[in-house]
Amino acid sequence: MNEKAPYRYYLAESEIPKYWYNLRADMKSLPDPIINPATLSPLKTEELYPVFTELSSQLEMDNTTRYIEIPDEVRDMYKIYRPSPLTRAYNLERVLDTPAKIYFKFEGNNTSGSHKLNSAIAQAYNAKVQGLKGLTTETGAGQWGTALSEACAYFGIPLIIYMVKVSYNQKPYRKEVMRTFGSEVIPSPSTSTEAGRRIIAANPETGGSLGCAISEAVEKAVTTEGYKYVLGSVMNHVLVHQSIIGLETKLAMEKLGVYPDVIVGCAGGGSNLGGLIAPFAQDKILGKANPRIIAVEPASCPSLTRGKYAYDFCDTGKITPMAKMYTLGCEYIPSPNHAGGLRYHGMSPILSKLYHDGYMEAISAEQTKVFEAAVMFSKYETILPAPESAHAIRGAIDEALKCKETGEAKTILFGLTGTGYFDMNAYASYLDGKMTDYVPTDEDLKAAFEKLPKVNL
Repeated sequence: MNEKAPYRYYLAESEIPKYWYNLRADMKSLPDPIINPATLSPLKTEELYPVFTELSSQLEMDNTTRYIEIPDEVRDMYKIYRPSPLTRAYNLERVLDTPAKIYFKFEGNNTSGSHKLNSAIAQAYNAKVQGLKGLTTETGAGQWGTALSEACAYFGIPLIIYMVKVSYNQKPYRKEVMRTFGSEVIPSPSTSTEAGRRIIAANPETGGSLGCAISEAVEKAVTTEGYKYVLGSVMNHVLVHQSIIGLETKLAMEKLGVYPDVIVGCAGGGSNLGGLIAPFAQDKILGKANPRIIAVEPASCPSLTRGKYAYDFCDTGKITPMAKMYTLGCEYIPSPNHAGGLRYHGMSPILSKLYHDGYMEAISAEQTKVFEAAVMFSKYETILPAPESAHAIRGAIDEALKCKETGEAKTILFGLTGTGYFDMNAYASYLDGKMTDYVPTDEDLKAAFEKLPKVNL
């Protein structure tokens, strides 16, 4: 690439992809099927209809359609904030004194402040097409809840959000943004559902988890006429929607004449990482290129690096279907001092399969190291990253420093999933020297592993 290339490179509006990409159509070995916990048999598409919208259910089970046309109404809303910029981190390269070339795809240039809007728009549209009365969902740090609130407001659909209690308390202004868009926000676990009441009875002081919030949101959806539940990560259809990130990135890099040697993404449930890597993973699977793909997850919630590859429930209340994934056990709840998001106990079945089959790597990072990277990035690239995104920054910095040691001028790409303006309590904790790291012991993890469902297919 010419060193005079711009810091930020934007595709033209006309170049926004017209199709999402479904990586499963090219995988040599597919993820194991989602199963019905009552029968332990693979789910049929129609069995998802009581919980999810029909269009999302159909896409969830589609293993063969490579490209899915993006509806015009969805693409019209995409045009409000897409294409998102591909940025060369020249200043970060300089301060690291690395020969590496560092690029990042920035998904925070929208009111929700994150990549989550890419799937939120699609799923709200699906609800509109089906004529639903409303939707329910969960949110952890708040990005997904904010994004879906924005999308539901656009399409005129009521929304009920169960927000992980510790985040609800840590990030009150994120809650107010959701309410501004018209959503009802409930701290989870709550007394408004049977699942919530059971969780509180078992652990009255719990700060909650995404698994808890999912249980409540699903229960609320199936017990409320005309409502369905939507999920912002993990599921196959969500990764398809998020493929727009990788498709735009690959096209922009092609126009700049570069290709990534290393791709780094933060990993919680898997939506951002899955979307970023989709077309590059296609190249790797088909033998066209061989980029290293690195997932970076929090040391306090290390599903890939320390989890079990097994069937597990997607929620703490054990009312959802079961998926085979890397998991810490659906009853695992991260320490309350964990401020970096990425709190989900499991990992996307697609990414779990890619990791299991050796197509990608995974590392974990303590949150103090993550915030150290976030502060450095903020100073030199003038963007305040979300703590989740900072996991990817940490991974990219470490790879760039390896290049400094070896002298290799590798091209590093990472996903900057969003901004951190609602995470200032966490930043203050780090800057004041009060932030501590929590890494679960083997004994901590063993307790949840022992409760994994026994499934033999």
